[in-house]
Amino acid sequence: MRMYDIIMKKRNGGKLSSEEIQFFIQGYTRGEIPDYQVSALMMAVYFQGMDQEETLALTLAMAQSGDMLDLSGIRGVKVDKHSTGGVGDKTSLALAPMVAACGVKIAKMSGRGLGHTGGTIDKLESFAGFSTGISRTQFMTQVEEIGISIMGQTADLAPADKKLYALRDVTATVDNMSLIASSIMSKKLAAGADAIVLDVKTGSGAFMKTLEDALALAREMVRIGNGAGRHTVAVVSDMDQPLGRAVGNALEVKEAIAALRGEGPKDFMELCMTLGSQMLVAGGRARDGQQARDMLEEAVRSGAALEKLAEFIRAQGGDPGAVYDPSLLPRASHVEPLLARGEGYVREIRCDEIGVCSLLLGGGRETKDSEIDLAVGLVLEAKVGDYVKEGQPLAYLHYNDPAKAAAARERFYRAYTLGGEKPQSPALIHRILDRE
Repeated sequence: MRMYDIIMKKRNGGKLSSEEIQFFIQGYTRGEIPDYQVSALMMAVYFQGMDQEETLALTLAMAQSGDMLDLSGIRGVKVDKHSTGGVGDKTSLALAPMVAACGVKIAKMSGRGLGHTGGTIDKLESFAGFSTGISRTQFMTQVEEIGISIMGQTADLAPADKKLYALRDVTATVDNMSLIASSIMSKKLAAGADAIVLDVKTGSGAFMKTLEDALALAREMVRIGNGAGRHTVAVVSDMDQPLGRAVGNALEVKEAIAALRGEGPKDFMELCMTLGSQMLVAGGRARDGQQARDMLEEAVRSGAALEKLAEFIRAQGGDPGAVYDPSLLPRASHVEPLLARGEGYVREIRCDEIGVCSLLLGGGRETKDSEIDLAVGLVLEAKVGDYVKEGQPLAYLHYNDPAKAAAARERFYRAYTLGGEKPQSPALIHRILDRE
């Protein structure tokens, strides 16, 4: 088998066999196939596409290129949740304890953020002493004993995906549905969960800007997951405005804690309930969505979900005191109201611009080596559909560096559009896709 023949076959519109896909993934991972040949193949895939069988074969080959985590030693169904990312997306912080409190095991690998805010791991490090750099033995034991653990992604988890993504990033071949879906799902499959619930975002603050593209990605990932023998469901949710009100690491943790007390913003609570219901059904703890929702609401009402968060934080070396007293979380030295410069209904919030504000304050990473300021960010006071008067706070800016605040302040006002007519309330959940 020759890489040259595989490139030519795909260039001419042919279908690659699973053996051919395994050959190039294994060879590239081991450094036996050069970048220039894989670049040529990625460009051929970009233009010619891959069918469902090719996409599944590519995903499995990337998942199997490194360690495959075996969770079979943990009793019960292990469920994972993945979001394609957005602004103010702190869902895992509240959702995982809710679901674990209802008896479904959460075994999750997460990464650090690159972009407007930190990833789940960065946010969790708002708790003093918390660490995701735990051993696999501790990870497995913790899931078994308390029902929840989150560890950092290891270098040997789907290494082919890391190499392939870095190459696609510099050869203009990122934007292909099969390649995007296989990149996400290879890591999920390697992480070993029995069931996977996906939160696919769509809108100005999402990777997939249009509903059509988000649905296409959701369908592709659901097909891959179920084709690989994992119960997979996708919820397509809105990201045309930030989720909840808090944007920024410690601020988002504080909002997640409020949600576990039943005091979170309405849209954030609804998304947690929707995703959590799918996770409880997939985990075999509830027969349908209504029973699952009742269980989640009881876990919040009884305080069991909040207790589970504290237990989880304590188990991984963090100070659980902040769960009960969020004032112990990192706090910015300055808090400034950003006042409306006109009057009317909030017709639009450019989600991506709010994300850039957080990044400019220091709440995200421009490069993988950037240091994150966990305390900074924004808390929105007005969302789409709200009426505001001139001089009324649209948001509060939390900052430590006045120069960074000046840049973020100007960027913020690009995000808000006011008008005289009340807009229609945006739908939060667009579609739920399962194996059927």
